[in-house]
Amino acid sequence: MKPLASATTPRFSNSKQLAALALPIALTQLAQVALTTTDTLMMGLIGTEALAAGGLAVVLFNQLRTMGVGLITAVGNQVAATQARVEVAADGAGNTTDDPEPIRDIVRASFAIATVAGILGAIIIVALGHALVWFGQDPAVLDLAQPMLLTLAVGLVPCLWFQVIRQFTVGMRRPKALIWITVGSIAVNAGLNWVLISGAWGLPRFGLPGIGLATSLVYLLSFLVFYAVVRRDPVLAPLLSLRGWKSSGATVRKLVKLGIPISATYGSEAGFFSVVAVLMGTFGPAALAAHTVVNQLVYITFQISVGLSHGASILISRELAQHNTTAAARIARTALGHGAIVMALVAALYLAAPNLVLRPFLDVSNPAEQAGFAIAAGLLVVAAGMQFVDCAQNIGVGLLRGLDDTKSGFRLSLVGYWAVGLPAAWLLGWLAGAGPIGAWLGLAAGLATTAVLLLRRFQSSLNKLHAVPRTQE
Repeated sequence: MKPLASATTPRFSNSKQLAALALPIALTQLAQVALTTTDTLMMGLIGTEALAAGGLAVVLFNQLRTMGVGLITAVGNQVAATQARVEVAADGAGNTTDDPEPIRDIVRASFAIATVAGILGAIIIVALGHALVWFGQDPAVLDLAQPMLLTLAVGLVPCLWFQVIRQFTVGMRRPKALIWITVGSIAVNAGLNWVLISGAWGLPRFGLPGIGLATSLVYLLSFLVFYAVVRRDPVLAPLLSLRGWKSSGATVRKLVKLGIPISATYGSEAGFFSVVAVLMGTFGPAALAAHTVVNQLVYITFQISVGLSHGASILISRELAQHNTTAAARIARTALGHGAIVMALVAALYLAAPNLVLRPFLDVSNPAEQAGFAIAAGLLVVAAGMQFVDCAQNIGVGLLRGLDDTKSGFRLSLVGYWAVGLPAAWLLGWLAGAGPIGAWLGLAAGLATTAVLLLRRFQSSLNKLHAVPRTQE
């Protein structure tokens, strides 16, 4: 078959296209993570016990939030593929469809899915907070964590609504408004934290639960502002119609069919880290606080790979809709190469200046925090290497999603995280007596296994598509 022009795009052009999508997504992710980083800093100001409790609450909330986001992640790919098929039908003229209903239907269906998932997720979050008493957690830590889980839970629905609009704008390749909204939310979150924790301006002094309430309010405000901005965009506004909130049952079923494996994959990874966090609590509050801090640092860097994963996924969906497997393979290599460069830079910072990295969270001069600081310094060394495989496996999930293969990511993550990673963490951390560092080495082994399996699957699937004549696709 004769390839379209994009199949012969020079490599630097692939980098430019990837950056145009990945950079706004990554910056948005980093801005959103700044919310939880601000929360973590505020927890540390309250005390080590509050940091341990708040960290546990955030881990559980992120578990359900991540799974909810997974349910609607395929929206971006479906929107991108729909637009690409329209462009092919228009002989490459790049015209938008005269009938916006297919994309409107996708958006309405995703809002319905997000609403149901948010309500169910909130109920589960609260229930998990009470169930942790059976898993060896410090009772004092749980007493602090449970009220914060309640205030976080109410923010899950607007958080997922925000993600729906995000996926829609990314699929339409117009994600730039995301950055300014999420950057603004950082300042709002910090202000609300201060007001609600301390009880300023005559408000009640909420303490640690005030951090959760501030986060939930920021999710709601961010959604309302994002929706208003998109409604003013002349290209996006006609496609963001919620009139009647009615959507095709077939569209809902398709998105759910694609979304459940993605949700399960995200949940598998988040659950992997959540279980380790719960088990880390059995080493004591100092170990849990150290895990919370270093995990937050890793999570910050992880957002770069999220941007690359989503950007590569969207571009691959478009290329395969136009039957360009060669370009798809080039995009995958570009994403992995860029990810490795960023991870190397961050790892150098971790190894060269651990005190500088950890000081905002833990005060080594405070005798009460010295034990946590020492553990965190050791975990940071493991994290420096672990980030490479963490980035690769996240990009691998996105590459498969670009092929509309969402089931393989889930199956392979089960093998990597649960059949390799968790047993390795338990063996090294608890049975072998290596403690928190051993547990993190187990985490790294699980992520490395998952990365290898996902990338091999992507390459195999792409080879099969490349071998199929266009007339048979």
